[in-house]
Amino acid sequence: MSVRRVVPDIQTKAMKESRDFYGLLGLEEAMNLGWVVSLASPANPSAQVILMSRDETAPVSPDMSIEVDDVDAVYTAVVDSGAEIVHSLRDEEWGVRRFFVRDPNGRVVNVVGHR
Repeated sequence: MSVRRVVPDIQTKAMKESRDFYGLLGLEEAMNLGWVVSLASPANPSAQVILMSRDETAPVSPDMSIEVDDVDAVYTAVVDSGAEIVHSLRDEEWGVRRFFVRDPNGRVVNVVGHR
């Protein structure tokens, strides 16, 4: 298993203002589903920030997203560890497979893989 990227997820009620602010820092819109916007560096596309009003397909919004190369293997390892699964493993309509787990600090981590 390997990590492809780690991205902070920022919950916001000021989507446009947040997108404009991070644009000043050089990040450009890479994906926009309305409720979630990914901003990425054109020079280094794995350098990203996610803005979200709220997660539309999960019971809570994550604090960070970690993209892995084998989300099913990570899910098995996390379940076997006894960690709290907040949102079970599933395929999402925008082309990812993901689950949420709570870390020891209470933070919700979106573990994601692209299909």
